[in-house]
Amino acid sequence: MKNQLSYQTTEYDCGPTTLTNAIRYLFDREEILPEVIKTISLYTLDVYDNNGEYGKSGTSRMAMMFLSNWFNHFGTIKKFPIHTEILTDDFVWIGQNNKIVECLQQGGVVILCVWLGEVKHYILLTGIEEDYICIFDPYDWMEPVDGKSIILVENQPKKMNRKVKIDVINDEGNGFYALGLKEGREAMLLYNTNTRVTPEASIEYFI
Repeated sequence: MKNQLSYQTTEYDCGPTTLTNAIRYLFDREEILPEVIKTISLYTLDVYDNNGEYGKSGTSRMAMMFLSNWFNHFGTIKKFPIHTEILTDDFVWIGQNNKIVECLQQGGVVILCVWLGEVKHYILLTGIEEDYICIFDPYDWMEPVDGKSIILVENQPKKMNRKVKIDVINDEGNGFYALGLKEGREAMLLYNTNTRVTPEASIEYFI
């Protein structure tokens, strides 16, 4: 049975919440090993703020890279069907037949670091619908929905709560859900290797 996706508990835990949501989306509850959730909690919220308070600047790129490597190693050792990849900088964008689109077409999910006004924020990408990306934003709020470029979705709690236009995400500014400047972009691609759709069987989207 698949779990509903969850919202963050504090102002800072979008990283661990989105990592957990990726696991919730890819695997049935009965398949998820407790060690996976324990390790996510252990290695995230690792950044100090300007006052030296631990965790109050969220989760670092280094932590995400470590966890990506840990997932792959854990999958091999424990025979847990997970595979992940990290993309950074120029490789992080959404377009025809690129890595992010291919991941979504093959049934994977993508953890994407975007701007949320003045701060960076992790969200989960779960699919593509024409020129929109299906996302689950772990921050429970009504903004910045405008009904056109960002659409609220209320009836799919196991998949998404927003649909965001691709050009909004690809923007190099710091608007809501924008990737921002190419230097500093980051994404993690995650697959359930038991359910991953082969490239030959995946649907091609022309963006």
